[in-house]
Amino acid sequence: MFDTILIANRGEIACRIAATAHRMGIKTVAVYSDADAQARHLQACDMAVHIGASEPKASYLQAQKIIQAAQATGAQAIHPGYGFLAENEHFAQACAAANIQFIGPPASAIAAMGSKSAAKTLMEKAGVPLVPGYHGDEQDADFLKAQADAIGYPVLIKASAGGGGKGMRIVSSGAEFMDALSSCKREASNSFGDDKVLLERYIVKPRHIEIQVFADTHGNCVYLFERDCSVQRRHQKVIEEAPAPGMTADRRQAMGEAAVAAAKAVSYVGAGTVEFITEQDGTFYFMEMNTRLQVEHPVTEMITGHDLVEWQLKVAAGQALPVTQEQLQITGHSIEVRVYAENPDNDFLPSIGTLRHLVFPTHSEFDHAPNGVRVDRGVQAGDTISPFYDPMIAKLIVHGADREQARTKLIQALRGTYSVGVHTNIAFLIRLLADEAFAQADLDTGLIERRHTHLFPASNTASEAELALAVAGILHHEQQNSGTDTWAQADMWRLSGSYRREFRFTVGDHDYQLYLCLDHEQLHLEIGSTRFLYAWECLPNGNISVQLDQERQQERVILDQQQVYVFGHHGLRIFQRQDPMLLTISDEQEQGGGLTAPMPGKIIALPHAVGTAVKAGDLVVIMEAMKMEHSIYAPQDGVIEEIFFALGDQVSDGVPLLTIGSAD
Repeated sequence: MFDTILIANRGEIACRIAATAHRMGIKTVAVYSDADAQARHLQACDMAVHIGASEPKASYLQAQKIIQAAQATGAQAIHPGYGFLAENEHFAQACAAANIQFIGPPASAIAAMGSKSAAKTLMEKAGVPLVPGYHGDEQDADFLKAQADAIGYPVLIKASAGGGGKGMRIVSSGAEFMDALSSCKREASNSFGDDKVLLERYIVKPRHIEIQVFADTHGNCVYLFERDCSVQRRHQKVIEEAPAPGMTADRRQAMGEAAVAAAKAVSYVGAGTVEFITEQDGTFYFMEMNTRLQVEHPVTEMITGHDLVEWQLKVAAGQALPVTQEQLQITGHSIEVRVYAENPDNDFLPSIGTLRHLVFPTHSEFDHAPNGVRVDRGVQAGDTISPFYDPMIAKLIVHGADREQARTKLIQALRGTYSVGVHTNIAFLIRLLADEAFAQADLDTGLIERRHTHLFPASNTASEAELALAVAGILHHEQQNSGTDTWAQADMWRLSGSYRREFRFTVGDHDYQLYLCLDHEQLHLEIGSTRFLYAWECLPNGNISVQLDQERQQERVILDQQQVYVFGHHGLRIFQRQDPMLLTISDEQEQGGGLTAPMPGKIIALPHAVGTAVKAGDLVVIMEAMKMEHSIYAPQDGVIEEIFFALGDQVSDGVPLLTIGSAD
C-alpha cells in the first residue's frame, strides 16, 4: 500500500478522499489555488502545495505542476477525484511516465470512453444497446443538421468529450438546430478543449439509471448495483438514490452484466460508472461511461456497506477486489441531494458570496452515521463561494430501511440545515422531496419541468407565524447585544407600563406592517387588523419559539445585516427589514433599458454591435461563470446604444453590460 498520495482536486471530494486515506494510515498531500488558500481541504490533508492562480486552467488543470508537487512531497500515487484531470488520458500517461501511480483506469480506457462517439461504436460491437443517433467524426454543421433531420426531433446534441451536463442541448425543431449547435460547440470547447459533438434521438420521459462497476488488475469485475439519477436540472443531477425505484431483479442483472461487458471491452481497472438512459417500460440504452468516481458514489456506499475510495486505493496498489459479485448485497435505501449555492427561483443561477452562517444537522462526515445521516462537504462558515468553481456547498446523504423512510429522513435533515450569505436550493429540495410525483417514484429527467407549478409556487405570502418569528428574532438579537447597561436593555420596560413599536418587512412583492404592543404587562402583536396575544422565547436548541393566542411554533431564526432568515417547516423565508433607522441603498443608478451582469463572469459572446436594432428576447450577451454559459436577452425592442465591455472581459455582479435605447 502507498505511504503518501496526492489529491489532485479540491472541495468535498478532496476532503472525502483524505478521510479514507487517513483511516488507512496513508498520508495525504493537498494542492491549492490562490482562491483556495484557506480552503477546508487543506486542513484535511497532511501537506499542501500551492499550484497557481484561481482559474482552473492556471492551477487544477496544470498537470505538470501537480506531478511536480507529488514528486517533491514523496507521493507515490495521485488521486484525481472527479472533474478537472480525472478523465484526462494525457494526465494518466504523464503520471505513468513519472513513475507515479494514477488512481484510476488505464489511459487507454479513458481514451476509449472519453469520446462519446467512439465509445458508442465500441459498445455497439460489444453488444450493449444504443440510442439511435449519429456518433461519427463528420462535424460539418449542414451535415449534422441533415443527420438530426433524419433522426427526427426532438434531438439531443451532446459534447463528445463532455460530462456533467456541459455542452448539451435539446433541440425541438430544425429551425433551432444551428443556434443550439453553435452554443453547444462553444461550451464544449471552453469546458473540454474539444468541440466535437454527437446526436441522439431525445427520449421523451426518460429515466437516467447508472451502474457502478469496479475492476481490478487480476481480471475481476463486479457491479455494485444501480443508482437512479433521473431528477435533474439543466442536465445536471439534483437527487440520486439507490437502489432505483421499481427495478426488478432480472433487469438489475441485465443492466449490471451489460455494464460489466462495457468495462471489460476497454480492459477497465478501478471505479467506473456506466450510464444508461431507460424508457418507462425498462428498455435501456448505453449513454456513456464515466471513468472516475462519481459525485453520487455515497448512496452506493450506504446500501452496500463498502468504502469505494478504499477499494480504489487497494486496486491501484495491485490488490484484488475484496468481494465477489455473489457476496454483494443491497441493504435498505439511500438518497443524496446536492446543496448548491444557486437561486432556483431565477433559473438556478449560481450565487457567490460568503457563507456567513452554515449549520448542518447531527451527522457523520464521509462515512456511515448511527442516525443514517451523512454530510460530505468542503466548505465551512466563513468560506466564500467563488466564481471559479462549481458552487456545491455539500452533499446530504441519508440511509433508511426503505425509500419512504429515507425520503422523510432527508427532508428532516434539510430542515436542520441553515445557510446564510448566498442563495441556496435547500427550500427547493424540501419541496422536491415532498412532491407527490417524487414521493410516488414517478421519475423522469423532466420531473422538475413537469411539476414546475408545484415546485415553484407563485405565492410568496408570509404566514402570521413567520412574521411573529421574524419579530422575535429581532427582539432576541437586540437582547443579546444590549450589554449590561440597565438603560440599554431591550426588554420593553417603560415607566408608563405601555409600549408600541412598529416593524416593517418586505417579502418579494409584499410589504408588511406590524405593531408590537405592551399594555398592562400583556404583550400583543398586531398583524393587519388582527391582534394576537404574543409570547416568545429562545430555546436551548437555538430555535425561537413564538405563541400567537393558543398556537405555538418554533423555528430557527437568523439575523444577517438587514435581513431576517426564518427557516420554517416548508423552507426558508427571507424578510427584508424596512427600518427607517437603518441605512437603505439608493437605486438612483437604475437605468431604463440597461442590462446588468447576473453574477461575476467572463464575456464570451456579443452577437450584436452598437447601433444594431434588436427585438425583445433577442440574445445580446453570453457570459461564462461557474463552468456554465449564461445567456442574456433584450428585455424590449430597441437599438443597442452602448456596450461597456469587450470579449474576454471579466465583469462583476450587477454591473451594466450594455444599454438599449428606443428605436425611434
